Amino acid sequence: MSNDSTSKTLTVAFLLCLVCSVVVATSAVVLRPAQLENKAADMKKNILAAANIWDEKKSIDEQFSNIEARLVNVAAARYATDAELSENNINDIARYDQRKAAKDTAQNVVLSKADDIASIRRRAKFSKIYVVRSSGGELDKIILPVSGYGLWSTLYGFIALEADLNTVIGLGFYEHGETPGLGGEVDNPNWKSIWPGKKVYDSSGLVALGLVKGSVDRSGPNAVHEVDGLSGASITSRGVTNLVKFWLGGDGYGPFLKNLQQEGV
Repeated sequence: MSNDSTSKTLTVAFLLCLVCSVVVATSAVVLRPAQLENKAADMKKNILAAANIWDEKKSIDEQFSNIEARLVNVAAARYATDAELSENNINDIARYDQRKAAKDTAQNVVLSKADDIASIRRRAKFSKIYVVRSSGGELDKIILPVSGYGLWSTLYGFIALEADLNTVIGLGFYEHGETPGLGGEVDNPNWKSIWPGKKVYDSSGLVALGLVKGSVDRSGPNAVHEVDGLSGASITSRGVTNLVKFWLGGDGYGPFLKNLQQEGV
């Protein structure tokens, strides 16, 4: 048979495709544990960064050693009980995926249009928060996952609060698809540096924290609650304000945080 025959050409092509498929599949299986480990490490880094305690000179696990992950029953405004976790087949808090749970009809709550100001449609029944304690075991910081729709995408991130549960430590997003240079400026370190020290709630207990159009009037009475808007990205700015108001308001962590304050932590 000629080396230039059609059958030989097809045979060689088939064998080459087969070998490549085996190599790719094997690589995917072998590298999967490392990919998952890197993904988990990156998430921990984002959590630490939101709380302004990320130190690139230290290992992530060392910095995460005094951070405790807890599940909150959002509707009940308290930590989830062991019975509730068992009923929902949640056996390992560390492995709990809140984003996946939000898509599961058995583990989510469908939001009404009036309540869904963050445009997320569904909220997981249980939210995984992170608690940082002092050497004496007292609450030092609390880190809360937040999400909401901007212009082109849902922004996923964390907002961290001081022990008073009202003062912002930091805000950061680990995933979004906003326009670079416009809505994508949510990643700009200069903009993120504006958040620390801002107050979430006003004197009546309502969420007052949010972005303004343009720059904040530093001498204004509401300056402590206001953050500079993103230039040229009014819809993304509105989205960030809405997600903050939703997650820290009555349909999010607001009642839970109020209960913690009343408990004196």
